[in-house]
Amino acid sequence: MRAAIISADDRHYHRRNGEMQPSEQIGGMPMPTQDQLDDLALSLSFLYRVGLYPVVLHGAGPQLNEILEAEGVTPDYISGIRITDAKALQIARRVFAEENLRLVTALEKLGTRARPIVTGVFTADYLDREKYGLVGRITRVDKRPIEAAITAGALPILTSLAWSNEGQLLNVNADVAAGELAKELEPLKIVYLNDKGGLYHGVTGQKLDVINMDEEYDSLMKESWVKYGTKLRLREIKELLDHLPRTSSVAIISANSLQKELFTDSGAGTLIRRGYKLFKHSSIDAVGPDRLRQVIHDRDPEVISGNQSVAGVLNDLKQTPYTIYGDEPFEVVAIVSHPEGEVPIMTKLLPSRNGILNNVVDNVFQAIKKDHRKLFWTARADNENRAWHFERADGSFTRAGRSLFWYGIQDVKEVEAVIKSFESNKRLERAYLPVGPSPPPHRVSAAPAGAREYHTSARRPSLASGSLAGIHTGSSRGYAQPPPLQNKSGLLLSELVASPAKPASRSSTLTRR
Repeated sequence: MRAAIISADDRHYHRRNGEMQPSEQIGGMPMPTQDQLDDLALSLSFLYRVGLYPVVLHGAGPQLNEILEAEGVTPDYISGIRITDAKALQIARRVFAEENLRLVTALEKLGTRARPIVTGVFTADYLDREKYGLVGRITRVDKRPIEAAITAGALPILTSLAWSNEGQLLNVNADVAAGELAKELEPLKIVYLNDKGGLYHGVTGQKLDVINMDEEYDSLMKESWVKYGTKLRLREIKELLDHLPRTSSVAIISANSLQKELFTDSGAGTLIRRGYKLFKHSSIDAVGPDRLRQVIHDRDPEVISGNQSVAGVLNDLKQTPYTIYGDEPFEVVAIVSHPEGEVPIMTKLLPSRNGILNNVVDNVFQAIKKDHRKLFWTARADNENRAWHFERADGSFTRAGRSLFWYGIQDVKEVEAVIKSFESNKRLERAYLPVGPSPPPHRVSAAPAGAREYHTSARRPSLASGSLAGIHTGSSRGYAQPPPLQNKSGLLLSELVASPAKPASRSSTLTRR
């Protein structure tokens, strides 16, 4: 059984001023076991009890294949689309009704009202009768049965079957139906469910945490491991996201991760969104002097606190070769100084709030990592979101309210040599370096109200001893506390076909949802 939960805008369906309002969407998922069905039912019941009304849409592909094979019929596909004759459709109709009832029953046992809607939402024409048989292409979506169920206080449980204008029942792929429903409802998030709980790289076996379609789609589709079902699903997701507002996104998770996806910052599985193309330039003119000045003026805590001026920042920038990284709408701007033969320093990391919440800051940081195998950067020790830096660093040093971070170097002696070179070349403010006297107390001040660097509330990690006192190296990381609960929006769940992969630990990503 493939399941989907549908909603739109920045809410689930919920009551507002006595009326039902839409909000969230979850699309096709295989649910072959009772345990998985129970997990999904529990998650849906939780949403129901907090006043949210997800709309569930399912198919029945795996179950249908089992019955067809038991009756001596071999399932046949063309380009991932099931060829459906009259006998297959008759069986499909029965299986869809059984699976629909199975989920409705599981919900009702938990005290959650649910209404089966087997047909009546989708109208379709033949996709290609000679080629695929009784397979439909959706031409119209009728939301009235969904709205009626929610008004009555029940979760709508839909199938992907459709009627033609001539009264012929047609089979529609559950992912396709969920996508068409998403286009109608314009959800903020679409969630596809699969057994693996995400999309995995077919060569490395690592889970892909985030995919930004505008930046990565073309190169991703050229990967040798992206083929068959994976390529088809990614193409469908891109088409869907291109149709929806840029704020919409797709998450690929497992059934038991639904609550984590909706109600935590870290989310679950793989997040796919349109995003924006990233840029990198080696001159201020290429970036746009006025825009860069404005970003520095509005976001740089050193400028806001009066310790630096915009002109001073730009003047310092010109002293060494540098690269400016960012995204098209300037939600994040980072500056990396990289004199030839020396270790690069990220001198500025200036995200907007949207850049943090939408994970753009991680995209920019990954672009920097691709260019630089080693990197040092700094942050104030009183940053409430300092855990982000710890989680991306191989080592750190904190002194007098300032923290120095780095990645790409594991040897403490090498770290010591690099830091001494920073001191001799005056590439970093002395307050950040583990050498010499500490700055006077009056110089160690917190950024003024409203001046926030990119950070997250963190527990201070323990410091390991080294040849430089207080240097911390290794894999220990701070952690982030989730922000106040925010409403989530639309969500679509669907099975993706990917190469078998070994389980991989998921790198922590903060405020990515």
